[in-house]
Amino acid sequence: MKSPRGLLQEALRACARRGLPPTRYVLAVDVSRQTVFLFARPPSGPAPRRHQLLRAFRCSTSKFGVGETAHSQMTPRGLHRIATKIGGGWPAGTAFTGRQVTGFTWRGQPAARMTTRILWLEGLEPGLNRGGNVDSYARYIYIHGTGNELTLGQPDSHGCIHLAAADLVPLYDLLPEGTLLWIAESAS
Repeated sequence: MKSPRGLLQEALRACARRGLPPTRYVLAVDVSRQTVFLFARPPSGPAPRRHQLLRAFRCSTSKFGVGETAHSQMTPRGLHRIATKIGGGWPAGTAFTGRQVTGFTWRGQPAARMTTRILWLEGLEPGLNRGGNVDSYARYIYIHGTGNELTLGQPDSHGCIHLAAADLVPLYDLLPEGTLLWIAESAS
């Protein structure tokens, strides 16, 4: 298995291939470990500004595996960025359908599939996760909360990445739109 730093290095190489400067924060999703790693580059200073691992979060990716094709319900791989943030200001446990608030997990929707916050992802690699029938944004691939946090740590989504509300809310508040995200299987 690749180390978290190995996943970060893959992400930085993908940025270099695309001519994209790395963002201050970089997320790396390890599908094999069902873990999201948060890296941050310190603010400018005299020392080299290398990304450091800040935190790891337990997540769930697709129960159908990894893949990029539309309607596959698989988690897409490769370099992405947070294109749109949805749900700021709502309490944890807010339920969404089609990116619209539909209720609350504590008021009639305990099994809601999409809760708390939504980070809508845009693929950055043409032919892999951008354009045609592999477009992550057109596939509505998100990082979002789930009404059943007991499934975190095992594949359970329909292509998205699920996080616990306690992890998702501060992450949502910290990360600006445009933050880069790398999705990979560390065993590959």
